[in-house]
Amino acid sequence: MFLNYIKDFSVKKILKNSLHNVKSSSLSTSIQTVGLLIDASYFSEKEALINELIANGIAADNIKVIVYKDKFKKSDAHPYPAFGAKHLNWKGEITDSQVNDFVNENFDLLINYYDVEKAILMVATHNSKALFKVGFSSIDKRLNHLMINTNAENYKVFIHELFRYLKILNKL
Repeated sequence: MFLNYIKDFSVKKILKNSLHNVKSSSLSTSIQTVGLLIDASYFSEKEALINELIANGIAADNIKVIVYKDKFKKSDAHPYPAFGAKHLNWKGEITDSQVNDFVNENFDLLINYYDVEKAILMVATHNSKALFKVGFSSIDKRLNHLMINTNAENYKVFIHELFRYLKILNKL
């Protein structure tokens, strides 16, 4: 248990040092593909969140979901690919192939649906090849292009604000 705290601290320090070299990018095309990175430790309404995205004009086929769990058991059946903290090594590298495939996919929009800083989620966000990243304002400001000030339980408010700003930015 204590080693997990040290590992988490070490990886966050490595990540924060690498965030000094972040280059901002701008999305000039409309959003077609969406990646959804969810922390299922605190948020359990994944289907409702996906339905809100679909209701706002994103095609269900263009939404790819991956779920993080604190207590990860391989015996549990998951409708979406799932990963845990054990898939992060001491160097800050993700060792799970499903997570690496998700991170390397070129999404038009990556929704980081977690409001508590966890090392593996922050590394996945930072390493993502997504063109435009959206998350909560409680997370490090250098990880996301757009931050929404709400908590994870208010998914309807989050989606409403997200699409409001995407329309303002001419991303839809």
